[in-house]
Amino acid sequence: MNLTQDMHRVERWADTHHPMWLDFLRVGLGVFLMVKGFMFIQDTEALFRIMNKSQFPWVSMGLAHYVAFAHLVGGLLIALGLITRIAILFQLPILIGAVFFINPDRGFYSENTELWSSIIVLFLLIFFLIFGSGRISVDRLIRKSDKDWLY
Repeated sequence: MNLTQDMHRVERWADTHHPMWLDFLRVGLGVFLMVKGFMFIQDTEALFRIMNKSQFPWVSMGLAHYVAFAHLVGGLLIALGLITRIAILFQLPILIGAVFFINPDRGFYSENTELWSSIIVLFLLIFFLIFGSGRISVDRLIRKSDKDWLY
């Protein structure tokens, strides 16, 4: 079968089996990412310190700007449900880096809230990458208006 047909089939299934509370969870995830982006912008020195502790300190300046921009814009897009999967794809490298390279230095104990919040956000991003933005989203409004226009 065609990949686009499979994607449409998955989207149709996800739309019909997507409880409304998941839309509110998606909005909360987007707002959380936007807040993290604002925090990175307000405290860039802390972000540079984190990046310099990483295994790739030579790219810390570029990564700092990428992280802040991706969290701000991507968080907004995820909250709105607009090109959600693409916005999530820009978030995944950041969260994978946070989970596997940045936050484990502090240990896996329960007080390492940055690590645990990164793990939870990573799982939520993967979930919404698979299941899409849901019923309450700009993506769905666009799809719905495209179908109305075609017929």
